[in-house]
Amino acid sequence: MAPVLALVGATGAVGGVMIDIMDARRQFPWGEVRLIASARSAGRKMTVRGQELTVQALSPEAFDGVDIAMFDVPDEVSKEWAPIAAARGAVAVDNSGAFRMNPDVPLVVPEVNVAKIHDRPLGIIANPNCTTLSMMAAMGALHREFGLLELVVASYQAASGGGQAAIDRLYAELDAVHGKQVGVRAGDVREAVEAAGLPISDSPFPAPLAMNVVPFAGSLKDDGWTSEELKVRNESRKILGIPDLKVSATCVRVPVVTTHSVAVHAVFEHAVTVEAAHKVFAAQPSIVLVDDPAAMRFPTPADVVGEDPTYVGRVRQALDFPNTLDFFVCGDNLRKGAALNTYEIAEALVN
Repeated sequence: MAPVLALVGATGAVGGVMIDIMDARRQFPWGEVRLIASARSAGRKMTVRGQELTVQALSPEAFDGVDIAMFDVPDEVSKEWAPIAAARGAVAVDNSGAFRMNPDVPLVVPEVNVAKIHDRPLGIIANPNCTTLSMMAAMGALHREFGLLELVVASYQAASGGGQAAIDRLYAELDAVHGKQVGVRAGDVREAVEAAGLPISDSPFPAPLAMNVVPFAGSLKDDGWTSEELKVRNESRKILGIPDLKVSATCVRVPVVTTHSVAVHAVFEHAVTVEAAHKVFAAQPSIVLVDDPAAMRFPTPADVVGEDPTYVGRVRQALDFPNTLDFFVCGDNLRKGAALNTYEIAEALVN
């Protein structure tokens, strides 16, 4: 009998991307798809692979008979409802941060550690943070070949990583500065934004994002680190299975709507060359190598948004450091960074 798939958070931004992914998939192993959301969205009609479905209200009974339940909801909702789904017999695949560092919950990127899906004592599998996911297919492949020892990264994170409110704020700020000569003296971008009725105190960002970059993403943690930076460190260790991996991250928000980028400096146990790295990247089905410096070809968010693979370029041998590589990676944070990886975990469970 074909398995039953539930999508919790079907009416949200990531849920919409998830439905797009299901519509585009060549293989479709599901006998039934259930769309689940808050009571406010119950009754709404949505189409999956040409079939009109009615959104159900989130309830324990909604999970009866479900084999796999994908959660694309806030942390607090997943924390309450993923265990309920598991208790009703479903495997919960959770895209929130509620369970990522729980030692009894595997944190899975199918290209890297797919075998972990079978080790799920709580009946829950976690999906990593979108920033970590942007580089994980590349890091997993390089680690298998050369043995990763240290990782220093700077992320360039799109507004959509902060949700719809962050996207709306960026567009509003861009409207506020449009046609104005701003960015030529200190404070004039901020003045233009606030003059448009957009006080920084009401923004998801601690500074204007339009025509600017903001070296802060997430919430403030101990010793000046942010939650996003600590996620990169802790999740990379767990996914790659390197508990003592040395990691340092600086997370920066940039005026891009969708697609995160990461500049990576990686240190390996074994000698590595650009040519060897190119071969590793080119052999990965979920990586697209775009690296032709002479022709100025390299990945950018504008070229990658809406794409399923992660794109890698600017691959260089670090001049003054042995056994190291520097490269640039871009990945759509709403697709591979969220919906696609969650769906690939679900596919792996049935395959």
